[in-house]
Amino acid sequence: MIRTPLRPLARILEARNKGENPDAIERENIRLRHEAMRDRARQRAESRLLLLAAVFCVAYAVIGFRMGVLASTDPAEPQVYAAGASIRAQRADIVDRQNRILATNIETYSLYAKPPIMIDPARAARELAAMFPELNEDRLLRDFTGKRKFIWLRRKLSPEQKQAVHDIGEPGLLFGPREMRLYPNGRLAAHVLGGASFGVEDVSAAEVIGVAGIERMFDERLRDPARADKPLMLSLDLAVQDATEQVLEGGMRLMNAKGAAAVLMDVHTGEVISLVSLPDFDPNDRPRPAVQGHASDSPLFNRAVQGVYELGSTFKIFATAQAIELGLVNAETEIDTRGPLRWGKFRIRDFHNYGNKLTVTKVIVKSSNIGTARIAQMIGTVRQQEFMKKLGFFDPTPLEITEAGGGKPLLPPNWSELSTMTISYGHGLSATPLHLATAYAMIANGGYRIKPTVLRQPVPPKGERVMSAKAAEASRIMLRKVVTEGTASFGEVAGYEVAGKTGTADKPKENGGGYYDDKVIATFASMFPASDPKYVLVVTLDEPVETTGPEPRRTAGWTAVPVAAEMIRRVAPLLGLRPAIEPGGAAGITLTSN
Repeated sequence: MIRTPLRPLARILEARNKGENPDAIERENIRLRHEAMRDRARQRAESRLLLLAAVFCVAYAVIGFRMGVLASTDPAEPQVYAAGASIRAQRADIVDRQNRILATNIETYSLYAKPPIMIDPARAARELAAMFPELNEDRLLRDFTGKRKFIWLRRKLSPEQKQAVHDIGEPGLLFGPREMRLYPNGRLAAHVLGGASFGVEDVSAAEVIGVAGIERMFDERLRDPARADKPLMLSLDLAVQDATEQVLEGGMRLMNAKGAAAVLMDVHTGEVISLVSLPDFDPNDRPRPAVQGHASDSPLFNRAVQGVYELGSTFKIFATAQAIELGLVNAETEIDTRGPLRWGKFRIRDFHNYGNKLTVTKVIVKSSNIGTARIAQMIGTVRQQEFMKKLGFFDPTPLEITEAGGGKPLLPPNWSELSTMTISYGHGLSATPLHLATAYAMIANGGYRIKPTVLRQPVPPKGERVMSAKAAEASRIMLRKVVTEGTASFGEVAGYEVAGKTGTADKPKENGGGYYDDKVIATFASMFPASDPKYVLVVTLDEPVETTGPEPRRTAGWTAVPVAAEMIRRVAPLLGLRPAIEPGGAAGITLTSN
């Protein structure tokens, strides 16, 4: 910047020559300089005012646009959680094989409070505590009169409860719409369905997530918005499930059992038509997991897929089927049954003395431990292990229920020759009732491997062979004779050929210190119709005692078998099986001639 001198020498000299006052030149220059400074300051002020006016105009335009957008949309309450959380409220239905609803969604409301806008907190606390027993009046009053701005009161309200809260007339009590999971059949199939709960939630929506069973296993598929209108179809039959549960519950009470389980399976597809575990629960009000005691004491415990038990003599048919498959025996081969059978310091005995010899068929019909152990000795440890692995007794069942992964069979740490003998009659290897049903289905369907499933299978899968058709058929004939001549005589159902095997195993103590003297696990594994099996049914009772006789009876023939027979009698017609009508005699007509 070039500054002009206030007293330029040339003008000073010129003024002096003319006789003028040189100071007037300085004053004039000062005046001109000040005018230039004022002009520049005015220009800067005008520019700033224009910029500020433009900013205000833009701000007012943005605010006006935002107000217009808000005015054209529905009002929404502020979210409880962080802004931007995506809540998927839709969840697909679950249906049975006949498209009957097992799980669906209904619209309901949540209840929350905003203390800053409450008029009468004391009255609201008093009314809510009287309406909902789980709410404490003193705690509510402290929350309503404290510093909190938002309080969740109830995640779910029935229409009647919503109206009752509305009638309180408190503006600080507000409702939020949401969907909840509904199981219209209550306890029916509770252990299969599992249950659902709320995940991410705010006052206007809630995410429903699966917490157990099918709901958890297929959580992503059920929550997929693209498939929200496509129900998940299960293999269960609602009518059969209901009949099975009714009979099993009655049988459990009649036999004074602590718990019970039943599995009904299609032998060709592996579809589970019914799966029951008692005691059960209502998935609409799923109880909290137990924190004390044994896991099996909780109603959440699924005995059919989590209960790992020694299943007793039901295993005997596996040893027999394998021996026939290997060509070691046939149905009429005589087996040495003299006892006790000694192996080191251990003794294997039969429930009764069956004499010196029994045919293989009689070993199964009479349920001889000694005879089965001798058959197992012929088979050998390595071959027995291979066969039991093919039948699925080495791994948890691949059933599509979260809890099934916990049902891993308990194998002997040292599979000795003694283990081979005891496992052949169901002691020393523990498995679930579902494992047993799957293995029996492989015998029933002619020797093909199947995979148990709770999903509808439109096309029956074809598995590899685990035994020959000859061995499977011979095994079925023996199992049929167990019902007609042996320990399962109470299992006969008129019109339906039932084949099966009983199993009574001493119950191990929870602390691992041996077995109870007066507690057993009683099991009956059956298939029907025996001539052309369509279904396998396994019924297991935990600590049953039949008390109608002079002495208490605990064996499966007296406890599990009658329950299974009544179950078959009830469900067979529901499954579309027609009873076989035995031909009767002549109608009593006498022919005469004139």
